[in-house]
Amino acid sequence: MADNTHIGWTDATWNPVRGCSRVSPGCGGANHEGGCYAEKIAARFSGPGQPYEGFARRTPNGGQWTGKLALVEESLDLPLRWKRPRRIFVNSMSDLFHEALPDAAIDQVLEVIGACDDQDRGHIFQILTKRGVRQRDYMRSARAYDAWNRRCMAQEAWPPRNIWLGVSVEDQERKHRIDELRATPAAIRFLSLEPLLEDLGAIDLTGIHWVIVGGESGPRARPMHPDWARSLRDQCQAAGVAFFFKQWGEWIAGDDLPSEHQEAVELGERRLLTYDQGQKLAGRREYEFHSDGSTLIRVGKHAAGRLLDGREHNEFPV
Repeated sequence: MADNTHIGWTDATWNPVRGCSRVSPGCGGANHEGGCYAEKIAARFSGPGQPYEGFARRTPNGGQWTGKLALVEESLDLPLRWKRPRRIFVNSMSDLFHEALPDAAIDQVLEVIGACDDQDRGHIFQILTKRGVRQRDYMRSARAYDAWNRRCMAQEAWPPRNIWLGVSVEDQERKHRIDELRATPAAIRFLSLEPLLEDLGAIDLTGIHWVIVGGESGPRARPMHPDWARSLRDQCQAAGVAFFFKQWGEWIAGDDLPSEHQEAVELGERRLLTYDQGQKLAGRREYEFHSDGSTLIRVGKHAAGRLLDGREHNEFPV
């Protein structure tokens, strides 16, 4: 619902749907490892009279979705009030293709997106899901075309130029979502490989236009091996696919730590706690990958930064 965002690959967020539920390890693993940032925020505002009352709850283990979803009618036309063109992340706090959301609600969101497809606004809507099958089936249906065209003046051929569709893939088991996306009509198809929880190996980038990679942040964040990110960067370069490295997350290899933070880490654990702003962190401050003995250090999201091999990667699809 915001006209600004700290998400580096978008300009604004728009949340016409409220509520969600966990569906895979990227949402948080067993014993509440990692966790869904949206779930935590929603729980914080789930008290009586607050926006997420009934949609999330606070528990001893942190925030928890209730499974309730609803369309937020008062937020529907928000993008129509934004005159300057923006890249808009749709449902940063939910999933438009959640199984509990009726098709009729998705239709209303598509109507607004169609109404924004004019020369003056020029908004781009970035829709990201973990439910690739429903996204594919809906976007291939006649009702999706009809909904988008209902308030659209352009009457373009399908798929429309102002919708970018993506799927989240965090581990090998979720790679099937890439095939589901490839079978989905979209002007731009993108992958969000965040939080990257293991080496994805070779991925088929046919029909994919953009790849976003990032590690996990938060109190129980799991580390990302640098080689996992490097492999994806190299595959994108070879395939001519735009590559965006969003962040390391909480963990980083010592050699990759930005120079302005090196001295603080070398001073040892006590100084490192200061970099973590004194928060009590779960687990060890160092993590060793047993496969090759690589050691990552927990320095916090800010100190870890977003340099991969000494440079930022900020590519967008053309």
